[in-house]
Amino acid sequence: MKLLEYEAKHVLAESSIPVPKGAVVGDNTKVDLPLVLKSQVPTGGRGKAGGILVIESQTELQPGIDKLFTLEIKGFTPKTILAEEKLSIKKELYLSILVDRQSSSIKIIAHKNGGVEVEENTDFKSWNANDTADVLGQQLAEYYELSEQTFALQDLIQNLKTCFVKNDATLIEINPLILTTDDQLIAGDCKMTLDDVAAFRHDWTFEEKPAEANFVTIDPKGNTATIANGAGLAMATVDAAYEAGLTPANFLDIGGGANEVTLLKAFNRIVEYKNLQAIIINIFAGITRADEVAKAIVSAKKQIKNLPPLFIRLAGTNYEAASEILTKEHIVIMPNLESCLLAAKEVIHE
Repeated sequence: MKLLEYEAKHVLAESSIPVPKGAVVGDNTKVDLPLVLKSQVPTGGRGKAGGILVIESQTELQPGIDKLFTLEIKGFTPKTILAEEKLSIKKELYLSILVDRQSSSIKIIAHKNGGVEVEENTDFKSWNANDTADVLGQQLAEYYELSEQTFALQDLIQNLKTCFVKNDATLIEINPLILTTDDQLIAGDCKMTLDDVAAFRHDWTFEEKPAEANFVTIDPKGNTATIANGAGLAMATVDAAYEAGLTPANFLDIGGGANEVTLLKAFNRIVEYKNLQAIIINIFAGITRADEVAKAIVSAKKQIKNLPPLFIRLAGTNYEAASEILTKEHIVIMPNLESCLLAAKEVIHE
């Protein structure tokens, strides 16, 4: 389950991790000008998409709020806007703690350069989180070349580890971790993912609800995503992809009664895999209608930038209507799963 920024920052603050002064638009809490308005959508790239606005005067405030509430970003329109103090920034850093499934451990990841271009960075530094906060904080201070912030970083790492375990998180990413001009370390932005399986231990009231067990990440570096309906067909699709020499990123059973909205949400979740190069869609429609699947495919191609090639096998309820919808958009339905897999292999590169 992915938290929105304002939710993640509330969780951080509960663990004594410094965050900017802020409030959700509509709360009685006042945020002094100048301030920053942030669209609360469950996707990255908000800044480049116009979803973050700096407000310098009162006359800019309401127009800015109105603009963000109607701005769609990668298929998402916000229900919530966060207003925060405008920080005076000396330096932007990167810091995260995550479950590293490859090594079956929890790791601290850092980079000297944080902010909107962080994905272009190379040579991230990592440490095993089993080390003490004192040791990790010292090493982090040396890496960041911020020896004067050693004690602050030691406290930050201790609180971050506590927050991670207490909340059953699988990822807490602070980007940027801001060093202000008055030498304070503050979480400028935060992405946080909680383990759905641990929901029974918590009274979570976040905007996103714990995901059903029908979406499972198999390999976050996988080159092929799979979408199917019914657990048996979904498992068979993943197995067939493996046998064809592809690397499945996920298992997804859309279940019965899936519609255009829920399927589009699945597409948006799938395209977050960074190495994704193909999507296999294998649907035998029953309760889930083929025309709803077709509508979701068309919407995904129109709304999601750089959507990987789709290889579609579709049959069952309302197939004729689905075929008409896809043909009109020049989208091909393939005769069987084998042909989808063979075609997908042609677009995969190392």
